[in-house]
Amino acid sequence: MRIAVFCPNWIGDAVMATPALRALRRRYEGDHITGIMKPTVADTLENGPWFDEVLLFDPRSRRPDCGMNSLLKRLRSNRYDLAILLPNSFRSAALAWLAGIPRRVGYARGWRNVLLTDQLPPPRAANGRRHPTPAVTYYLEITRHLRCRVDSIRTELYTTAADEHAADLVWSQFGLPWDKSVVCLNTGGAFGPSKNWPTEHFAALARHLAVEAGVPALVLCGPAERAAAREIVARADHPDVACLADARQPLGIGLTKACIRRSALLVTTDSGPRHFAAPFNVPVISLFGPTHIAWTLTFHPRALHLYRPVPCGPCQKRVCPLGHHRCMRELYPRDVYQAALRFLHPKRSPKQPTGAELPIMV
Repeated sequence: MRIAVFCPNWIGDAVMATPALRALRRRYEGDHITGIMKPTVADTLENGPWFDEVLLFDPRSRRPDCGMNSLLKRLRSNRYDLAILLPNSFRSAALAWLAGIPRRVGYARGWRNVLLTDQLPPPRAANGRRHPTPAVTYYLEITRHLRCRVDSIRTELYTTAADEHAADLVWSQFGLPWDKSVVCLNTGGAFGPSKNWPTEHFAALARHLAVEAGVPALVLCGPAERAAAREIVARADHPDVACLADARQPLGIGLTKACIRRSALLVTTDSGPRHFAAPFNVPVISLFGPTHIAWTLTFHPRALHLYRPVPCGPCQKRVCPLGHHRCMRELYPRDVYQAALRFLHPKRSPKQPTGAELPIMV
């Protein structure tokens, strides 16, 4: 059998889909599975064992191999028997239907019901309204519909030898210790500026870590966050605070994964790279403001979620509609630093991290 799996479009969602991908690979071990995904998602899932083939698709890309016509041609020529639609988009269902794939499985959402042969009802509360559901379990319900055996809800990722070599060079360039005592700081995100923690807060946290805890900080960034990462380093004004924006290695998702994998702790906004910590069993502190924590639980036992309750949140807006951004601005660096000590110096911290993905109001 030939199976086409339409993967989530966001990096974090793709990581949260890996338990479902693992269940599908086990269920269809001898079959040919193709993953259909954006290039950024392909970089995130690179080196994983789930797919026999990857087809790139991004309607906004200028690459000829990522366009809709190119993908539709490949789908038709490959003659798939089953399409598994992890995203909720109408486009993914339409592509599977136009490609003539006879069985199309996904959630009945977004006016695409008639395009699906297997329509799963979205999870709803007792009053009939949709309620926040962790993406990990959301995707796993599709695999259960296909009678896949779910072994665990653990997310997984992999790095390549090239990723690790690039991280080695970064560690050497900045003189970072090799004993996993580096804290990675991840800023920003593709969702929008409402998720961002102020650069002055990140700088203050980095300085607390370097001066008071004696732990170096490495600010992660993609090409779009170079300026913010450099501003954090400049404001921190300490030799043990560095950023990837000044690294000699090309920036990319693979390098980010390798840096997080070898770190002692990740402090991050609610953005895609936040989800790189759990697969590598790295402690993570996530800073929440406009987004609802329940949507993105990964059941990581070494995770803390910090949030400041405000009357207007969580609003789920990409830009603060009221202009004050209190939910993130009032998450103060000293509170985040104290949370970091739970993982970095547990004997010196009065509070120990317990449980899985604790939401902590500060």
